[in-house]
Amino acid sequence: MRIFIHWTLRAVPFTAHAVLFSSAAICHSQATAPPLQTHPPYRQVTDEIGRIIRVPQSIERIVSLAPNLTETIYALGLQDHLVGDTDYCDFPAEAQQKTKVGGAVNPSIEAIAALHPDLVLVTKSLNRPETVQALADIGIPSYATDPHTVDAIIASIARLADMLGASDTGSALTADLEHQVSVLHERIASLSPRRVLFIVWTEPLISIGNDTFIADALRHAGAVSVIDSSQNWPQINLEEVVRLQPEFLIFVESHSGATPHSADALAGLPGWRLLNAVRNRRYATINDAINRPAPRLVSAVEDLARQLHPEAFTDKPQNDKEQSKPPGPALSPRPSSLLSLNEPVAPSEEELCAR
Repeated sequence: MRIFIHWTLRAVPFTAHAVLFSSAAICHSQATAPPLQTHPPYRQVTDEIGRIIRVPQSIERIVSLAPNLTETIYALGLQDHLVGDTDYCDFPAEAQQKTKVGGAVNPSIEAIAALHPDLVLVTKSLNRPETVQALADIGIPSYATDPHTVDAIIASIARLADMLGASDTGSALTADLEHQVSVLHERIASLSPRRVLFIVWTEPLISIGNDTFIADALRHAGAVSVIDSSQNWPQINLEEVVRLQPEFLIFVESHSGATPHSADALAGLPGWRLLNAVRNRRYATINDAINRPAPRLVSAVEDLARQLHPEAFTDKPQNDKEQSKPPGPALSPRPSSLLSLNEPVAPSEEELCAR
């Protein structure tokens, strides 16, 4: 990578006696002249997938190519620097007024270039390498995020804040998120995790894999998925789900406030009505923040924990001494009877963003 360094020299003004060039004048000039200072307009940073990129010292114009990154920019108070985002960047509501550059998977490079960004923010799980390369070809740097756990999401927010010049705001935000996670853990640490089926899509039936940040979010909420898959978005067989009998079904509200399919309607469908969770109406419905690795995720995790473990959120008297026993482990080992899946079919990333 070629690095350009610009030197700025501060000239020492001549005095009337300087033209004599006496040795005394030269010595005096050397003693009092300010040191030469270097102010390179660019700096190098390493993104979350290990790429070293060259960005301006002060980043004034940002384009976001992922809804979670747009949310994070607003949470850091940097929305005035956001000059463009995608069609699916809809939170907060003000983000819908930003200039749109197309979808997350196939944005318009021409539209991005027209905004003259100092930096484009991308995320590995959603944006394509071809997009990153196309931006590099026209000299626009991109910074990639790639968190896979709740803790990694919080750390990613802190790194992004530091790079964008919002370190103080980032520190306050991440400290608050870490505190919320810690308090939640204390509430549910002694409880056995609920065995759940997280429903990304019903037709075909798609859930989540082990290495997704959503799977980790479930663990923080006191739950464990009955699906054991190395694929991020495995397509699963309903008959196997009936065999596994999850305690709860978890649905995510769409942007309109409704679940993709009415949970109650499942009771009338073949196969679904064989699930105890359907017969007993053991559903949990949470907002779409659970789908996005952004600051709101922590609140979504707490909301889910309240639905799965309401007993943990019943306020107790301050003089309650029942806490004498040491808390047990946060989560029990994953059951050995979980389903292993092959050849899953992932949903469209654009559809996931639109959820």
